[in-house]
Amino acid sequence: MPYTLHRGDALTALAGIPDNSVDAVITDPPYNSGGRTSSERTGRSARAKYTSADAEHDLANFPGENRDQRSYGFWLTLLLTESYRATVESGTALVFTDWRQLPTTTDALQAAGWTWRGIASWHKPVSRPQKGRLKQSCEYIVWGTKGPVDANRHPVYLPGLYTASQPRKDRVHITQKPVEVMQELVKICPPGGTVLDPFTGSGTTGVAALREGRQFIGVELSEHYADIAEQRLLQVTQQTWSRGDFILAGPGDE
Repeated sequence: MPYTLHRGDALTALAGIPDNSVDAVITDPPYNSGGRTSSERTGRSARAKYTSADAEHDLANFPGENRDQRSYGFWLTLLLTESYRATVESGTALVFTDWRQLPTTTDALQAAGWTWRGIASWHKPVSRPQKGRLKQSCEYIVWGTKGPVDANRHPVYLPGLYTASQPRKDRVHITQKPVEVMQELVKICPPGGTVLDPFTGSGTTGVAALREGRQFIGVELSEHYADIAEQRLLQVTQQTWSRGDFILAGPGDE
């Protein structure tokens, strides 16, 4: 199979992934954000933070949303440190964040050993106007490398701005990212390489990786969302195998 999905805690699962075995870490961790005060950030569910009162869906909550900012930074550093160990030299990390946690995320990336290379933006054209304020219509992708950039290994040219709305039809996760954005981001991983996502959620990163001819390793704590991810990954695998699109690296292809 071109994918592996681990069920359970990300730190526990990452410890079992061999050194230098993945080419890119592309992940959307729980932001532990979305509140004006510490009690609002740590005392409300993910659904309460990130879903408006007039939302037309009843999607399940997800765990891991109740850390304060200091513990979030420490926890994210541990996860990115394990991810760094598992990544090949010149491999990449792309980590989603919002504006509140942007400074903490850039600190955690560097504390884990990655070389910070910049920030890309995901622009959401359909976002709520705020009277007397600037519109908060972007989320961010902090990215870095394990050591130097090796442009000769994978000479890709990717934009720093992505515009797409959150899925409306067939949406299965509260904070689900657009698959068209993720299909662009996974191109940072060389063809046939392996993408790691320690926070798989409903599996969008994995779906994008498989569609673009990459292999995928995911981790998901929620059994509910792991079941959804498994279904989506299996479906895209069956579709891709039927087209004969997979190009997997063999022992002599490294």
